[in-house]
Amino acid sequence: MTRILSAGMLRPGWLAWLSGCLLAAPVAHAQVRLPRLVSSGMVLQRETPVRIWGWAKAGEPVAVTFQGKTYRATTSADGQWHVLLPAMKAGGPYTLAITASNRLTLQDVLVGDVWLCSGQSNMELPMRRVRDKYPEVIAQAANPRIRQFDVPMRYAFTGPRADVTGGSWVAATPETVLNFSAVGYFFAKEINARYQVPVGLIKNAVGGSPAEAWLSADALKQFPRYAQQSAPYQDSALVAGTRQREGAAVGAWYQRLHQADQGEAPGQPKWYSPGYDASGWATMTVPGEWADQTPLGPVNGVLWFRKEIEVPASMTGKAARLELGTLVDADSTYINGQLVGTTAYRYPPRKYDFGPGVLKPGKNVVMVRLISNGGRGGFTPDKKYQLTAGGQVLDLRGPWQYKLGAAVPPTPGTTTFQYQPGGLYNGLVAPVLPYAIRGVLWYQGESNTGHPADYQALTTSLVNDWRAHFGRPDLPFLLVQLANINAAKKEPGESNQALVRDAQRRLLALPHTGLAVISDVGEWNDIHPLDKQTVGHRLALAAEKVAYGDAKVVASGPLYQAMRAKGNKVTLSFSSVGSGMIAKGGGPLAGFTIAGADHKFVPAQARVVGDKVVVWSDQVAAPVAVRYAWADNPEGANLYNKEGLPASTFRTDDF
Repeated sequence: MTRILSAGMLRPGWLAWLSGCLLAAPVAHAQVRLPRLVSSGMVLQRETPVRIWGWAKAGEPVAVTFQGKTYRATTSADGQWHVLLPAMKAGGPYTLAITASNRLTLQDVLVGDVWLCSGQSNMELPMRRVRDKYPEVIAQAANPRIRQFDVPMRYAFTGPRADVTGGSWVAATPETVLNFSAVGYFFAKEINARYQVPVGLIKNAVGGSPAEAWLSADALKQFPRYAQQSAPYQDSALVAGTRQREGAAVGAWYQRLHQADQGEAPGQPKWYSPGYDASGWATMTVPGEWADQTPLGPVNGVLWFRKEIEVPASMTGKAARLELGTLVDADSTYINGQLVGTTAYRYPPRKYDFGPGVLKPGKNVVMVRLISNGGRGGFTPDKKYQLTAGGQVLDLRGPWQYKLGAAVPPTPGTTTFQYQPGGLYNGLVAPVLPYAIRGVLWYQGESNTGHPADYQALTTSLVNDWRAHFGRPDLPFLLVQLANINAAKKEPGESNQALVRDAQRRLLALPHTGLAVISDVGEWNDIHPLDKQTVGHRLALAAEKVAYGDAKVVASGPLYQAMRAKGNKVTLSFSSVGSGMIAKGGGPLAGFTIAGADHKFVPAQARVVGDKVVVWSDQVAAPVAVRYAWADNPEGANLYNKEGLPASTFRTDDF
């Protein structure tokens, strides 16, 4: 059954970090202790001084031995000590020993490049979720020179924390890589191959997290509204009480739902029982939402869905898989009365693997108990709904029977503490600050589309804030732009997704930044698109230019620079044109809109002229602004460079 459940010297900035962590530091003991990041299997950053630190009894001498040299420190009054290793070339594995009143020996230590992988769920998303798309990549993943440290989620509001709560360094194998960040792994794979150095990933991402959650208290002072939002949570008792109260309310909701569900009522056959008579049930077409297809409307609660299928004998007696796209929101799924899978929230693909003995020749019954917590429940369109066994596939789309088990109000609201301003900086970023890194990979933005006007300022502050606290004003910061999402629209319109993408493009004004544009690899019906290889590749290109100083690499598609209007035409200038700009796939350029003084945008014609693009429309005699790919899903936008990289969303206006 498959089960998926919810979810020597101080660099600038060190003094602030140390003072912030004094109260949060682990209690010093007589024996020396290390932070979890400093452990066997770790990757240390090459070609820069590397800090090794920990805790011990005040005044205790500590010696660190590495590559035949010993570095000494004395534990300070607050129980902290550190040494600074000199810049080293890539290599390993090595042994690192720490000697005080006790001795710790760290094995299998590599020196290479370390990248902090942060953001929200698309950075967090593991290779396991894309295993069907990249089976050969996973099968060939044995590479001890690519490693990941997966930082457990933690938030804190009373100050920076000194250590993470768990985790260990893990080398890539076909088994362990399933837990690696998919974006991070594809990036590391290219960097390792290109530069022949070990690559360490610190996976430090939290699904659904907005940018403000990753800002320090100092940075939040620039944003009074967000600072005020998190102020109450500095009361630990309030946080604990709120969690307990809200958890109890949600638990009671599910208990009421279970008690009200006719499909599981005591004293009568369960609706998932093989012999249950469902002859009187109504039908609806799957995939789809029941609010659109049934008289029930957007009801919340639990609905049962049932489909009888004929299974040939050749598919029985074998391991099988049931795929049900994605479901809104939570499901328990049965075949012939046997539970084959359950998922507690809407986003994971339903891929339920089960063994022989479940399917039988002839009539089989698939039953889905589907809970809608709030909003519109149902089966996501344009996904796979099928049963596979023995190389044969049965299509499960089409009519399904359904019946309402219980109608209840939406699930009680809860406080997502991990999304509150400052919480993730304190809990997840602060403990990593002493660890030397090559740069940051940042994939985030979906959770800020509700307030896109704030995003450029928030993320600019984030980049500057992290650089200040890491003591690295030149710290490479590589961003992933938002992918295309939602159904494509024919007419021009406003788009919060486009506003955030444009804010991300404008962040390139900061030095030592790069951008991976991925508005051509998303999926309209999934906020977690499966193509993470392209994302990792485009981040690697950005790294080659920004972090590794390869001035020849074309690191992105065309990036808008300036406009000039003359008559009824606008001429646009771009950087990063590579060996030339093209309309991908041939034909005319698409995705441009143009507006006059009335600010009304209409579809425009466009063509490449040398290293510029000329845009016009017969409907606009005196244009004042142009937009490109300005939509949640800019389907058809086809401005690329000859290197195959797409142009970023942009607008010339500030309407």
